[in-house]
Amino acid sequence: MIDRKIVSNKSVMFALAEAKCHWVKVAPDSDEYLKVWIKEPTWLEVEKAINTLMKIDAKNQNLDIDLNKMYRYMVDNFITKTEPSLSTVDLIKLTPYIGNQIKEILPNPFEMLAEDEEKNAI
Repeated sequence: MIDRKIVSNKSVMFALAEAKCHWVKVAPDSDEYLKVWIKEPTWLEVEKAINTLMKIDAKNQNLDIDLNKMYRYMVDNFITKTEPSLSTVDLIKLTPYIGNQIKEILPNPFEMLAEDEEKNAI
């Protein structure tokens, strides 16, 4: 039997309640930035993000993948605020330069699932 220590501080198990602030450069040659606050997702939010990615048609045995739908879910649920204030529609209209930076700082559901799989294998 393996002797394992039971967690003593329950708070270490929960997603962070406070969103983290990130600075996103608005253009390569600009000295202006967009502030973006991104919250840490819960395990269920990670599952939901991945589920929005896949559409399974059991009747026709088709699997469609829609990354846009997943990113829309992540923008809606993980970006808590911006400065200047932007709506979800505004965020979707951002330039590819800004959007690529936001994709880099958003939680990556696939990485999180892989980390969970590795931890569960131990």
